[in-house]
Amino acid sequence: MELIQNTPDLSAYLAADEVIDHHHPVVRDTAAQLASQSADSYAYAQAAFEFVRDTIAHSQDSGDLRVTWRASDVLEQGTGICHAKAHALAALLRAEDIPTAFCYQQFDVVHGLVAVRFDGAWHRQDPRGNKPGVDARFSLDGERLASTPDPRSGELDCPVLYAKPHPAVLDALRTATDRPHLWELLPTAL
Repeated sequence: MELIQNTPDLSAYLAADEVIDHHHPVVRDTAAQLASQSADSYAYAQAAFEFVRDTIAHSQDSGDLRVTWRASDVLEQGTGICHAKAHALAALLRAEDIPTAFCYQQFDVVHGLVAVRFDGAWHRQDPRGNKPGVDARFSLDGERLASTPDPRSGELDCPVLYAKPHPAVLDALRTATDRPHLWELLPTAL
């Protein structure tokens, strides 16, 4: 699948905003700690991915009812669904000047992941968190995502790489009072 940037300006994939608040002290401190243990930007990206995948609980798996959406809140509270975890990973990567995009898959609801840019190409990564039957890994050599869509069932990979989280997803995250409410609000398509 060819991935398509929704904006040609690569600097948009490094930007901070209210959601991807990589200027926030908790994001900067986490990034600095990961960077101090990494030999280069590839090692840092892998460490950031594994940190978010393994340290931030996927709230559906853990039973946590809280809904997080801002990267700093995800890191502080240690919980979030796939979209929130993607926001946290993007903030950590952008904090170290690694271009990061948001991308999506369509299952019964829209699933969120990121793409990182290395050596002139985009590589999708899924920090959702592993569990029995899910074994997502950081890879620049072939995708190791949490799930693969089945087009015969109406599932699909969305090829667009967004510089900001999709407004429909962000609206659901901001509006939801708790995780069960969020499942009612998440879009089923973009």
